[in-house]
Amino acid sequence: MAATAPADRPLPVLTPPARRSAGFLSKMAAPCGRSRRWLWAAVVPAAVLCLAVRAAEEASTTEFDVRPGGEVHSFSRSLGDYTCTFTYSAQGGTNEQWQMNIGVSEDNLLFSCSVWRPQGKSYLFFTQFKAEVKGAKIEYAMAYSQAAVGAQSDIPLKQEEFEITETTVSHREGKFRFELSKLVIVAKTPHDEL
Repeated sequence: MAATAPADRPLPVLTPPARRSAGFLSKMAAPCGRSRRWLWAAVVPAAVLCLAVRAAEEASTTEFDVRPGGEVHSFSRSLGDYTCTFTYSAQGGTNEQWQMNIGVSEDNLLFSCSVWRPQGKSYLFFTQFKAEVKGAKIEYAMAYSQAAVGAQSDIPLKQEEFEITETTVSHREGKFRFELSKLVIVAKTPHDEL
């Protein structure tokens, strides 16, 4: 049933004309000054990751258990010429179900690997972690103490807590604060130029 208004009262306008103007939209879409640099620093890596995942010709998500007990465990998946391996040691609690997603872009230029706890925050105490890619070189990587779920956002580790090399993302001894819930890697694949 359509909403009607009394003859003496018009239907409400949801957006005032000022908010529909090009000036208003450009101000909302393009923050100025120093915040623009921060915006680019935050948006570009996220855009690269989204493009890598969305353009994935092939992708695979696999569940696995992260087991406490202090022993070193590894979980690995391959897709074509590329491999992602997550190695860790954790204490406390019981097994947690995690996921690993790997994908290769349609143009075969990017390999992505994400490891995370779908419930968001892990309650395990990680004594070490390392994610390694084979067949590609890391272009972008980030580690998080909390993964986005529901109304919660990703919370990145401080840059001093982990290190990135050409092929690995790992904890930094003496700086890592033992919290890990997500790792994201986008790696550039070798390709022949014509």
